Amino acid sequence: MPNKKRPRVFITRKLPEPVETRMCELFDTALNIEDKPRTQHELVAAMKNADVLVPTVTDHIDAAMIEQAGDSLKLIANFGNGTDNIDVDAASRRGIAVTNTPNVLSEDTADMTMALILAVPRRLTEGARILTDGEEWNGWSPTWMLGHRIWGKRLGIVGMGRIGTAVARRAKAFGLAIHYHNRNRVDADTEEDLEATYWDSLDQMLARVDIVSVNCPSTPGTYHLLSARRLALLRPEAYIVNTARGGIIDEEALIKLLHDSRIAGAGLDVFEHEPAVNPKLVKLAREGKVVILPHMGSATMEGRIDMGEKVIINIRALFDGHRPPDRVLPGRP
Repeated sequence: MPNKKRPRVFITRKLPEPVETRMCELFDTALNIEDKPRTQHELVAAMKNADVLVPTVTDHIDAAMIEQAGDSLKLIANFGNGTDNIDVDAASRRGIAVTNTPNVLSEDTADMTMALILAVPRRLTEGARILTDGEEWNGWSPTWMLGHRIWGKRLGIVGMGRIGTAVARRAKAFGLAIHYHNRNRVDADTEEDLEATYWDSLDQMLARVDIVSVNCPSTPGTYHLLSARRLALLRPEAYIVNTARGGIIDEEALIKLLHDSRIAGAGLDVFEHEPAVNPKLVKLAREGKVVILPHMGSATMEGRIDMGEKVIINIRALFDGHRPPDRVLPGRP
């Protein structure tokens, strides 16, 4: 950016080295070398002085914090696909643009979703622990560690956006029949290609499928979308996988179903009160009723670098006088 004052950019967490290096080349960048989560006080202090704040999904930027932002803050460039951690309406009222990093995490998250769809019915983590936790293994047996095949089962996808569609393509290759619930029906070509069955009623779909994959965005409308009532519709043989956001599922209700063996199992990469994980879920994981992962769905080096490149493009666009390509408008998920 020759002959221009470089924007002051404050990054809340450590990013991949290629991303940080490029940001330092282009902007007046404050890094988080130690990768220590910023306190609310530190975030507010940064917002009073920076031109751009680059938070992550673990940084909650609410209306009260935005009201304390300095006049110089023009952009909150979220390092993440969702923006449920930012009060977009409050930012808009202050004339602060908000951007995200869409379209770069779909394949990675779909891979992890498919991994959980396989891991839970086939008891993969249970089997791995036998060999790593010092338990005695007496060799192969016809009736030992029996799981369930997924070929020929029905997969119900909640949210058929980019990630849900990517999951469906993988699942079809594994012999699963694709069912889905979405705000809008997907186009006819995609539906035909996936041989997918659309359900306008989420309740009706949940009662009929063998595996549920949660892939919808986190919005006020999807909070506890899978409520206690809806979870109770699942059959005892059903599994549920969530790689979206923890709050979409009523976690306490899910824990009760798993404890009472009213569903067969669950695979969770996200939790309702992250980074806290309910001790009851940890206990269920030890008992083999659930596979839990620490929010790893999009954790690939390639994906993180792609995210960083999107952040950079959004910053440059705004300060070059253009509309950022990934601007999130108020009222949009």
